[in-house]
Amino acid sequence: MKVSVGKDFPKLINVFIEIPMGSNVKYEYDEEEEVVKVDRVLYTSMVYPFNYGFVPGTKADDGDPIDVLVISNMPFYPGTVVEARPVGMIRMTDEEGVDTKIIAVPKDKIDPTFSNIREITDIPDALKNKMVHFFEHYKELEPGKWVKISGWGTSSEAMENIKKAMKS
Repeated sequence: MKVSVGKDFPKLINVFIEIPMGSNVKYEYDEEEEVVKVDRVLYTSMVYPFNYGFVPGTKADDGDPIDVLVISNMPFYPGTVVEARPVGMIRMTDEEGVDTKIIAVPKDKIDPTFSNIREITDIPDALKNKMVHFFEHYKELEPGKWVKISGWGTSSEAMENIKKAMKS
């Protein structure tokens, strides 16, 4: 993939969208074949309440690129790249280990609706509760899978996580 972390990093990051808001299908980018593939249909009756993707050019502790949820009122198509502002992160672990998610909003020019969100504390509690509820339950019916949420991180912590995960 020739997409970078972002030319305005750390102020903005590029997010490669894998899963659009409202989908109950989990898509994943296949680096070898350079296509977005269907990974699975969620076993629960839930849908992703946000757009979901990753920061290109990064590698998290789990060996995959850093995961990002992009808050928006509109779904973004899989395979598109969205410039977004990291505003925090959600700390979590799953059956495979640490699986922190960066939380971002589209840059103001793309969607000014979220221009007032600069930090995790600016996100309404109702929306944060939706994120927690989704992640605590979306794997529930899959044998051997689980998720545990351990808290929130600031925008500075999110950017440090991304910097640490950038491939040399």
